[in-house]
Amino acid sequence: MRQLPNMQRLVVARFHSRGDAEGYIEILRGLLPQAKHAIVFDTTGAEKLPQVRSTQLERIL
Repeated sequence: MRQLPNMQRLVVARFHSRGDAEGYIEILRGLLPQAKHAIVFDTTGAEKLPQVRSTQLERIL
C-alpha cells in the first residue's frame, strides 16, 4: 500500500507470498524514496477489495 495524505491509502500491488511483497517494496523505496509504502496483509479476501486501475496508479506516481 502507498500511504497518502489524510489517512488515505492506495493498493499498489498484491502478492501471494511475503517474500515477493518485500522484494517489490524495496524496488519502490529505491524508485520513490520520498513516498511511504507499507506491506499489509488482507485477511478479508482479495475479491472484496476494489481493483486498482493502472491509469489511477500512474496519475499518483
